[in-house]
Amino acid sequence: MRIGVITFPGSLDDRDAQRAVRLAGGEPVALWHGSHDLEGVDALILPGGFSYGDYLRCGAIASLSPIMSEVVDAANAGMPVLGICNGFQMLAEAHLLEGGLIRNDHGSFICRDQVLRVENASTAWTSEFEAGQEIIIPLKNGEGGFIASEETLDRLEGEGRVAFRYVGVNPNGSLRDIAGITNAAGNVVGLMPHPEHAVEPGFGPDTAAAMRSGVDGLGFFTSVIRRTLVEA
Repeated sequence: MRIGVITFPGSLDDRDAQRAVRLAGGEPVALWHGSHDLEGVDALILPGGFSYGDYLRCGAIASLSPIMSEVVDAANAGMPVLGICNGFQMLAEAHLLEGGLIRNDHGSFICRDQVLRVENASTAWTSEFEAGQEIIIPLKNGEGGFIASEETLDRLEGEGRVAFRYVGVNPNGSLRDIAGITNAAGNVVGLMPHPEHAVEPGFGPDTAAAMRSGVDGLGFFTSVIRRTLVEA
């Protein structure tokens, strides 16, 4: 399975996302933000970083990059799309996901291993998990506070579109402890934590078993690969 990882000016986790795809058994395809060619990929990842220096609003300028017109069309046609951190911000700015992301309520950049609860295990990117399962995923952001109107929040909750929720501590003031959401179809998912940093023993979060042993993030990438192969 070919999974495209788009590099924007200021992306810094694109290579990590490519490695995660490879470790999960997929073929990573490097895509450039200035292109209109998705090169026949089966899924897309918008990686973390500081696209365009986070000027204007995080993800706002990147959401207008040439390739995003193809991303929007592909997402609306059902292609799986994952937005991680800055990629989540882009998806919100491109109106592929509802709500928005603002400055952390404590005003500081935060970096920590974060416990998440999987709320929706039926999306293209979460089918390898179980609803209610708790996983540990690294988090690093300065503008990760998820916001939306009460009406939108109620709809997201009612439709089962909250994909992940923070457990133990809310690191950025996200409303209702929301760490990630999905679109109505379940093919587009965005989250602030970084699953690509928890895919290989020795380089992931600490767990009760051993230091740096956490690989909970690998499930995101195996989910989309296996789901796509089954549907094919």
